Amino acid sequence: MADPAPLFAIPAAPVPSAAQAEWVVGHGGVRLRTALFQPDAAPRGAIIFSPGRTEPIEKYFETIAEMTARGFVVLVHDWRGQGLSDRLLADPMRGHAVGGFAPFLADFDAVIAAFAERLPRPWIAIGHSMGGCLTLLAAARGAAFDEIVLSAPMLGIELGNTPAPAAHLAAKAMILIGRGGDYVQPHVDIDPFYQRFAGNRLTHDAGRYARTAALLATAPQLALGAPTWGWLDFGLSATAALAKPATLAGIKTPVTILTAELESIVDNAASVAAARALPQARLVEVPGAFHEILMETDDMRSFFQKVLDALTGKVAEPAVKPAAEPLPSSSPEPEPVIVQPAPDLESAAAPIIADVDLAPEPAKAPAPPKAAPKKAAAAKKPATVKAPAVKKPAPTKAAAAKPAAKAKALAKAAAKPAAAKAKAPAKPKATAKPKA
Repeated sequence: MADPAPLFAIPAAPVPSAAQAEWVVGHGGVRLRTALFQPDAAPRGAIIFSPGRTEPIEKYFETIAEMTARGFVVLVHDWRGQGLSDRLLADPMRGHAVGGFAPFLADFDAVIAAFAERLPRPWIAIGHSMGGCLTLLAAARGAAFDEIVLSAPMLGIELGNTPAPAAHLAAKAMILIGRGGDYVQPHVDIDPFYQRFAGNRLTHDAGRYARTAALLATAPQLALGAPTWGWLDFGLSATAALAKPATLAGIKTPVTILTAELESIVDNAASVAAARALPQARLVEVPGAFHEILMETDDMRSFFQKVLDALTGKVAEPAVKPAAEPLPSSSPEPEPVIVQPAPDLESAAAPIIADVDLAPEPAKAPAPPKAAPKKAAAAKKPATVKAPAVKKPAPTKAAAAKPAAKAKALAKAAAKPAAAKAKAPAKPKATAKPKA
C-alpha cells in the first residue's frame, strides 16, 4: 500500500482532480514526495514533470490541470532538499546538495520505478530549469522517455563575470574545508516567499507571482532560500556533464527546448549548443519572456501550450482536436537552422518550431586556391543560421587560468578563525543566481 503524502491548496490554486500524493524512498533513504494526477477520460499517455530549484509540486497545479485536460496522466515530484522531500541540512532554508548529481538521478530512477506500472505509454518527460537539466541527464543514462520538452533548462548557469571553472574550483575548495553547507552569497537579496514582484527576474505575470506568494504563506515549509556551495558544485558538475557532445549524442529521444528571450538565471548559449549536439532537437525562443516560462503571461505561455498540443497530436490519437497543428515533419536531410519566432506574438499562427541540424558539425572544406576571390569563399557559409544572441562573452584563456588561484585564496580565507573575519580577503566572485 502506498504511503500517503499531503498536498496543500489555496483558493487560487486548488488541487487538480483525481490526485494521489505519496512518499517514495530515494537514494540513501531520503524520503521524496510525489503526486500522480489522472485525466477524466481514458489516458492517451503520461507526462513525467520535474520542477526547478526551490519549486514544490503545488506551484504547478495550473499546468498539471492543463496536462490532464489533454488526456495525460501526470507524475510530479519534489527533488531532494526542497518541497516536502527531506531537506539535507538542519537549516531547511539552505538550498543544498551533497555528492554531485548522482543522488538526484538515483532518486529520479526510484520515483519512475515506483510509478512505472501506473504510467501509460508514451512517456513525455517535461522539465523546467534544474528539472530540465536532470531530465536530460536521466535520458543520457538510458531513461525510457518517448519525448522530452525542456523549459528554460539549466544547461549552463549565469555566473556574472566569473568563469564556470573558477566557480567550480571554489565550490570544491569550500566543500573540502567543511563549508559546503554555507551560502554561496551569505547576504544575497533572495525572496523565497515571493513578496516583491517589482524587479523580479522570473515572470511578468503579477497574478501568478502573487499566487505562489499566497501558497508559501499558507505552507511556509515549502519555501527554500539561496543555494550553498554544495548545491553550486552539484549544478556545475551537472552542466559540465551535459556540455560534453558525447553525453548528448547518445540521446535518441526527440527533444524540444524552449528558451526565454530575457533569460538571466541560466545560460541560453548552452541550450543552443545542446540543440546542435542532440540527435533530434528543436529550439524555440519565447519572445519577451523571463526565466519561468510556465509562470509567464498567457501570451508567452502559449508557446509552451503549442508545443504540448503538437505533441498531443503526435504521440497518440487525441480525444479532442489539438489547438495547434502537429509539428512540421523534418526533411530527410534538414538544413542546419535554428528558427527564432517573430517578436510579434500575433504572428504565432505560423509554425514556431523548426528542426535543428542533428548531425555533427561538418568537416571544414579545404581552403580555396589563393587566386579565388574572397566573395566566393564567403558565399559558402550558410545564410540561414540564426542562434539567439549570447549575453555574456565566453571567458578568455587568461580568465580561465585564474580558478586555481581563486580557490586557494578562498580556502585560505575560510580557514582563518572567526576573529580574523574583518581582515579576510574578498570573497570569491562566484555569483550563482538564487534561482535555477
